[in-house]
Amino acid sequence: MTAGSDSVTELLPMVFADPGEALARARALLDADPSPLDASVAHQVIGIWQRDFGDLRLALHHLRRARRCAARADSADREADVLATLGVALVHAGRTREGLAAFERGAARGGGHTRARVLYRRAYVWWVLGHHREALEDVRRAVPVLRQAEDVIWTARALTLRATVHLALGSVERAEADFTAAEALWDTTGQEHDKADAVESRGLAAFRSGDVPVALRLLDEAEERYARLGTPTFMLNIRRCEVLMAAGLAPEALAEADAAIGKLDGIGGQSTRKAELLLAAARAARLAGDAHTAIARAALAVRLFAGQRRTWWETHARLVLIEARHAAGRGSGRLVADAAAVAGKLASFGAPAAPEASLLAGRIALDLGWTADAERHLAVAARSRRSGPPLARLTGWAAQALRAQAAGSARGVLEACRRGLDVLDDHRMTLGASELRARATEQGAELAALAQRASLVSGGPRRLLVWSERWRATVLSTPPTRPPADPELLSGMTAFREIASRAEAARMEGRPVVALEREQRRLEREIRSRTLHMRGDALGDGDRFDVGRLLERLGDEVLLVELAVLGGRVQVLLCGRGRVRRFEAGLLAEAETEAEHVQAGLRRLAHPGAEARLPVVEAAGRRLEELLLGPAAAHLGGGPVVIVPPGRLHRVPWALLPSLRERVLSVSPSAGSWLRARETTPPPDGRPVLVRGPGLATGGAEVPELAGRYGRATVLEEGEARVPRVLEELDGAALAHIAAHGTFRADSPLFSSLRMADGPIVVHDFERLDSSPYRIILSCCDTARLASVGADELLGLVTALLPLGTAGVVACSAPVNDAAVVPLMLALHKGLDAGLSLAEALRDARAAQPGDALHQATGWAFSAFGAA
Repeated sequence: MTAGSDSVTELLPMVFADPGEALARARALLDADPSPLDASVAHQVIGIWQRDFGDLRLALHHLRRARRCAARADSADREADVLATLGVALVHAGRTREGLAAFERGAARGGGHTRARVLYRRAYVWWVLGHHREALEDVRRAVPVLRQAEDVIWTARALTLRATVHLALGSVERAEADFTAAEALWDTTGQEHDKADAVESRGLAAFRSGDVPVALRLLDEAEERYARLGTPTFMLNIRRCEVLMAAGLAPEALAEADAAIGKLDGIGGQSTRKAELLLAAARAARLAGDAHTAIARAALAVRLFAGQRRTWWETHARLVLIEARHAAGRGSGRLVADAAAVAGKLASFGAPAAPEASLLAGRIALDLGWTADAERHLAVAARSRRSGPPLARLTGWAAQALRAQAAGSARGVLEACRRGLDVLDDHRMTLGASELRARATEQGAELAALAQRASLVSGGPRRLLVWSERWRATVLSTPPTRPPADPELLSGMTAFREIASRAEAARMEGRPVVALEREQRRLEREIRSRTLHMRGDALGDGDRFDVGRLLERLGDEVLLVELAVLGGRVQVLLCGRGRVRRFEAGLLAEAETEAEHVQAGLRRLAHPGAEARLPVVEAAGRRLEELLLGPAAAHLGGGPVVIVPPGRLHRVPWALLPSLRERVLSVSPSAGSWLRARETTPPPDGRPVLVRGPGLATGGAEVPELAGRYGRATVLEEGEARVPRVLEELDGAALAHIAAHGTFRADSPLFSSLRMADGPIVVHDFERLDSSPYRIILSCCDTARLASVGADELLGLVTALLPLGTAGVVACSAPVNDAAVVPLMLALHKGLDAGLSLAEALRDARAAQPGDALHQATGWAFSAFGAA
């Protein structure tokens, strides 16, 4: 290669078009004893590659050699260009003063077009350091020169950088305009890495504007592009962590940040990126409730940012450190002062996080009883409630609610909470996936709790009921968004089923399953990723809960018992006979512990020979009643009862409680959900569907007998019980009975499944139904187990069915004896055939069973959900 040849001049832009090829050509060029000018280019290419994708120490070595070669070649522009690249590397290594000095020398050496490129890279460094105004000034000076030189690549880079700086300052519209202009330029180039970066940047813009599904989709697309190029994605990791946290997936964000830190340390990568990843990990740990991990990560991030002279970033890390210390119970006057100082600095930077810091200072001051200081800080934070992205406005309304609470204004608290939850409602409905909708409610938990406390003081039981319903089981109010034609998702589901089926067969035969399980997890990640990309297509819930309508539907016979939790204690709201009454019961934590004891007892009673455990389980049931119903138990009368428990009590076998044992009993995630189920009409054709999956101990013995009882029934068993056929028949059915092994996935509740002939049918499958069966009976273990997420949401098989048209479900919350299930199910269907509801039929079926411990425990493990 000769100096100035096309091959040499193409190497620099090639680093971000085809990084691997650029690295190989640069090394080959150095092996060919090049001229000093060509050697300078080759060393610079290797330095850039190592700086961005490899070992920073090697990067500095090659860039210094590149500069020496440029000096020997006596090329001022070449030396200026290398100095700018070296300056970026030094700043990423944490040697900020040396890096900025390199830029000064580069700007002085280069002229015209070269100097504009130097200014662009210095602007990038200013952005890394958090000096946003300086970054905008350098870009302002660089862009006209780059445009005049018709330098498409560097103009696009400069516009992308300017957009990113605008985002850091909260100017989303300006950022989107620059991203759009840059993308039009990228489309005319072959810069594949730069194009991936542009997609990643658009994902960040979507997130800043409040569109989480689009942000996740674009970040996943960018990751795929980077993977094709074989380049690491540390900046992408940081941005994805931000989005995951906003989506309520903080544990996943923490795992991603920690994994990226490990990878970065392994290659000797940029210390600036490590500091940013530590900050992301600290935020994620705090949101995940792990205050001590958050303190450790944030403290290290503060030290790194301080050493790198990155005040903007250091201040953000200090905010997270103070939040984590407050969460760990370390409130003090010093902490108030620290939070206030951070708020002031963030405000001076124009950082969107400034209101969060003011809110934090106000919270800590309130905890200390410093009402005047609290009011000052909260008033500043409350200004953000009027404008900006949804979560920023939510911060403002939280501050306003705390101000009203401190002032003793219950009306002010309720108004602020209403407005804040309305903002979050609108945001939640942009999310298509039920998992994201559920997890997003966590961000409104504080407002809901504040409103409940205020309503208890000022409005009595009715108002407390309204606010208990306001943020309970909101996911069930509307069906999840379903992609009508997503061939990649459908093929992924098919592949997942096949792999899961093969893994199950291998386990049963004692063959190795590690590779199959690894592939199953990969497919699960792909399926989940595609569902998280879906945007919501429903408007906010206009069907607000109406106490009068509920009482009218309940009439004089049915009582609805809603359990609210305030300050850790259960409040019993007894609804019916035209009024709402409140009773105070026990501590939620004690009830949760007792419920676990009951579950353990039921597991033992599912096996013959455990009769001695029956009195222990019954005694635990009596204690549960005292803790959960308290004095309300004496006011239940003798009619039907609907229990509406909080999410953390979803595994309680309610039929075990003495005052509920002999009555018609159903369970509902919310009073609003029960109302919708009560008002759902059955399909006109009355078609039943009976499904029998493989591998049952009894062979699903009740299904053949039920087939004889229901002459018009569609029966799917053996090879016909395949997922596509089962879903087709379930859609719109009047009654479905599924006898199949159930598996609950606590780690990923939407992959909880029922085993069919061709593999598992999972919650994601049920969410694709246009209309799920009006009534559905799930006759095997763990089908009623649910994951409690968000503020008070539940994810699992039962809750997937309720928004899709199912008015009633019978399912099981514990392991049961398969043989004892068969007579219970036959008795249940006998009651349905006589025109009873699911709850009535289940009550009679329990009474018809033998009185031994095995059959009693089986009856207690099943619950009727809904109102059909």
